[in-house]
Amino acid sequence: MTLNLMFRYPEIYRTGMAVASMAELRLYDTIYQERYMGLPQDNEADYKEGSAITFADRLRGNLLLVHGSGDDNVHFQSTEKLVNALVAANKPFTLMEYPNRTHCICEGEGTTLHLFSLLTRYLKQNLPAGPRPVVAAASSR
Repeated sequence: MTLNLMFRYPEIYRTGMAVASMAELRLYDTIYQERYMGLPQDNEADYKEGSAITFADRLRGNLLLVHGSGDDNVHFQSTEKLVNALVAANKPFTLMEYPNRTHCICEGEGTTLHLFSLLTRYLKQNLPAGPRPVVAAASSR
């Protein structure tokens, strides 16, 4: 959802964090995806329209991508394809890969603390506490 909202509505969503996200529906676990959407070759238009990667060139805000390279549910290849699409569109983003971590990104000493510290720092940096800055209205004289 984060990717779809950031890419489809960049005027509303300016900061997002996508953890183990599915950017390309054709790469998701078939037992789930095909149950609801049918086979990709039979429903090509909806697979394309439902994939966030289709709209990656619209990104305007701050995006953090986090993924475990050993994810056996949402395959890391989806994030690699998204990275390539964002690079091709010259869109800035931040990527954190956790080597050999599965979908939970919980394996390995210190991983959970590192992940949640990363997410917290990213929010503090990109969504500081307090009111939004006041924008002066244009005079209509």
